[in-house]
Amino acid sequence: MTAISKLVNTNAFLLTAPYVVWMVLMAALPETAWAYAARSGITAAFLCFSLVKMRPTLPRLNAAVYGLLTGAAVFAIWISPELIFYFERAVAVSSPYDPAVCGWTLTFIKLCGSAFVIAVAEELFFRRWLVEFAGFWWMVALFAVEHGERWHVGAITGIVYGVLSRRYGLKAAVIAHVVTNLVLGLHAIFGNRWYYW
Repeated sequence: MTAISKLVNTNAFLLTAPYVVWMVLMAALPETAWAYAARSGITAAFLCFSLVKMRPTLPRLNAAVYGLLTGAAVFAIWISPELIFYFERAVAVSSPYDPAVCGWTLTFIKLCGSAFVIAVAEELFFRRWLVEFAGFWWMVALFAVEHGERWHVGAITGIVYGVLSRRYGLKAAVIAHVVTNLVLGLHAIFGNRWYYW
């Protein structure tokens, strides 16, 4: 299969469309809780369409267990720079997603969008499509770049999720990413650590 056919076939569309929609909306919409809710809803519609077409089955027990454990470990990796190198960042700062600013409904939508929409969309895009299209290390590099100033932990996370996907399947990586984002969101909300979110 040529690179062009890999890029444009139906399976590629199902794997890439939710992530592409998310990124386009992120660039087009302001950083507000309402905009995040709109982005999550629109992307969720594309994601549901993709999943219905792909008809995924339930993960095996070992994949689910390793996914859960890896997700918790990646959460620890994600917050480690603040704990080790610049702990002074661990102070309360305002956020448009703070329930005191936008209300609990929009904060909950942000949590669900982060954990169950973009985490799944990123796994389909990075760990499935991009690995097949460009290779493992391009996936790691682009996942690192996507996370901006947290590129270093983004790179480590890309490697961890990538190895997990190779060893136990994409579903394990999806579970891990959902767990990481869910716990990170709860940590941001209840620990007032909005710079993670």
